[in-house]
Amino acid sequence: MQFIEPHRVNAGMPKLEICPKRSVSPYEFMPTWFFYTPVIVQCLAQGIRYGDICLPLVANPSIELSGMVGESKEAILDLAGSYAKEWIEPFIALTKTEASLDTQVENALEKMETAGIEFPIVAKPDLGCRGVGVKLIGTLQQLEHYIEDFPQGARFLLQRKAPYEAEAGVFYVRYPGESKGKIISITLKYAPSVVGDGKRTLKALIEHCPRASQLSHLYFPRHLDRLDSVPAENEEVRLAFAGSHSRGSIFRDGNQYISQALTDKLDDILKDVDGYYYGRLDVKFENIQKLMQGEGFSILEMNGASSEATHIWDSSTPLKHIFATLLKQYRILFEIGLLNKKRGFKTPKLKTLLKAWRAEKNLVSHYPSTD
Repeated sequence: MQFIEPHRVNAGMPKLEICPKRSVSPYEFMPTWFFYTPVIVQCLAQGIRYGDICLPLVANPSIELSGMVGESKEAILDLAGSYAKEWIEPFIALTKTEASLDTQVENALEKMETAGIEFPIVAKPDLGCRGVGVKLIGTLQQLEHYIEDFPQGARFLLQRKAPYEAEAGVFYVRYPGESKGKIISITLKYAPSVVGDGKRTLKALIEHCPRASQLSHLYFPRHLDRLDSVPAENEEVRLAFAGSHSRGSIFRDGNQYISQALTDKLDDILKDVDGYYYGRLDVKFENIQKLMQGEGFSILEMNGASSEATHIWDSSTPLKHIFATLLKQYRILFEIGLLNKKRGFKTPKLKTLLKAWRAEKNLVSHYPSTD
């Protein structure tokens, strides 16, 4: 198998092949309700079966609402013990206050220094999803702009940029009372890019690319200042930074790379994360071989109950597999929630979930634009 060279975007990943006939999945950008209507019907049936529709909200009992909505990235990462922290990219968390911009920037720099974090860094909202508000910050001026644009009273993270280019979403589940878990999905996340020929503008290169041309509405706004520039021959231009397919990243089914060694390593790490049984880890890694060996990777985020096994957004995934995967996920979620309820964890009210969903939706609409 061929791998992307070290000096390229997505270095360490298996070579990406784009099929001109189906470079974008016909289901990739369909409305959420289309996929989750069967899930909701199943949840209603599961709720009747178990006598509690809110069981998924205690699947990860140490996380607010199990990470279904409104969860804090900082709060989840802070559940990690000393061993698990060694595998998490260092970060600091800050709140946008009424203090002067200079004061807030100075405070951020002081905390970064204490944590041993230097530019470049990744800025992201503490509460958010699907890559909203994620930016790569390489300079002091960019940090100033991010803080200035962030909504008042909201919290955000500044995290060290991982030393690796390759990225994956690894979905892990473990039933309470069991020492061994299982990886049920690996998604390879490719940053979209085009390669210059020294003749065409960036705009023309995007329009000529089988996939990028269909998502130009996502890429053009991020590169307005250089669309008319001509990238040098063999110069690779990254079109998006956030590893979310809704922001233009390319997802591929990586389930063939699930290995016992990686599963064992995640067992060790996640047993040191209090009350974490179900969710997707967003990781950066050196190369796919080392990831399979449970080595050479770092964790960016740990997502909870609302996580998707995102390999379903591979352009070649059939619709029936998408539905089957989502339904299986939520069956597992109910099973884990039931076990935790039997252990004494009390399920919250449905109105608590709805209130948190409304608050998150309102806040997300005020975040800075996404890279």
